[in-house]
Amino acid sequence: MRAVEEQVVQPCPQCGVEIRGDRRFTVWCAACDWNVDPQGPVEEKQGRLERRRRTMARQYGERLLEDLAVEAERPERERPRQSAAGVLAYAIALLVHGVTLALLVGGLWLLIDGWGGFGMVPGLFLLGLAVTLRPRLNRLPSGAHVVSRSAAPELYALVDEVAAALGTRSVDVIVLDAQSNASVTHLGVRRRVLTLGLPLWEVLSPQERIALLGHELGHFTHRDTRHGMVVGTAYSSLTTWRYYLSPITNPTVPEYFVNLFYLLPRWLITGVVLLLDLLTTRASQRSEYLADTAAAQVASTEAAVGTMDRLLVLESIDTTLYREVNARRLRGSRRLTAEDAEGLWEALAAHLRSVPESEHERRRRVSARRGHSVDATHPPTHLRRALLLRLPPLPAAVHADSERTARLAAELAQPRAAVALELVREGVDPY
Repeated sequence: MRAVEEQVVQPCPQCGVEIRGDRRFTVWCAACDWNVDPQGPVEEKQGRLERRRRTMARQYGERLLEDLAVEAERPERERPRQSAAGVLAYAIALLVHGVTLALLVGGLWLLIDGWGGFGMVPGLFLLGLAVTLRPRLNRLPSGAHVVSRSAAPELYALVDEVAAALGTRSVDVIVLDAQSNASVTHLGVRRRVLTLGLPLWEVLSPQERIALLGHELGHFTHRDTRHGMVVGTAYSSLTTWRYYLSPITNPTVPEYFVNLFYLLPRWLITGVVLLLDLLTTRASQRSEYLADTAAAQVASTEAAVGTMDRLLVLESIDTTLYREVNARRLRGSRRLTAEDAEGLWEALAAHLRSVPESEHERRRRVSARRGHSVDATHPPTHLRRALLLRLPPLPAAVHADSERTARLAAELAQPRAAVALELVREGVDPY
């Protein structure tokens, strides 16, 4: 009865074609695109640098789509060599780290030379600055929900199988968190870590989860200079520099002159960041596209495309999660317990399953209009989806049958409950 009540049937105000829709979502016309994007382009809250990065992502994404559509169809693909842009990016990154080293050496010299006197003050200052700018290797955040191999052998076996199908080494650590995302990175120098965001994992079908794993592990098989150790840590140092040199808001008269003094070095640092972006964007975009083809290779083209459709409704996932979490907080006990968090993931998955195909199609068209992307480093999602559909359809190399799915669910029951309780206790930021 409820499904009937949610149905909307009306003529299109623009072209007169009959529209059938769901009143829970935007009612629009597939024939003429009336009301396909009622909000219009959303004004980005990011600064100029972030907007510039998104613009570059769109430009390179469009150029690479055609190149990779032809290249990926070749039976044998060569591993991409380091380009001149990549070599220059490494050189700039080493220069950034060289500045940090110079601060360290200079601080030690001033500290030793001025020992016991005022000369120690600038030495200590330079040493403190060098410490904050030092290259940092990744570490697991405190409170991370680490899933050990002994506690989740089926999950690790699945990841191992996906890695073997892609010809790469598997991960050493798997972490679950409450973000609508997934990622891979290195811990220290060699250990690999896979982070799975449960809000995204829970709304994917079993085969789409394999596509997600294929995409993430696919990053290990392709060069991505921007996220490598040398260039990646240089970005972190430059971000710290930009933070130190950021202008003081509502400045007093003395602070106004401080802002002026910071202006030139801030422009210089921003220029270096933009230059690194220019040099690494193509390689980073290429890595994302090829990771998508890896997802299709292990899970099938259908599953990889389905995962893209889920990425287009990330906003709906976050909105639903916010609503469900706050409903549980309001009706829960004063001291929230595991019982108050029960059913959170099931409710989230049920909502996403109820999203009609018309809403998915609307999101795809809006994505093409706005150039939607997961973040500033990813190609636009509709272009990633378009590349998969242009290539010959691939069957799945790794399968998720009902028994495997059940074993995975049993293994993850405890960490799923722990992350759900954490969300309910801490709440969800709607922004």
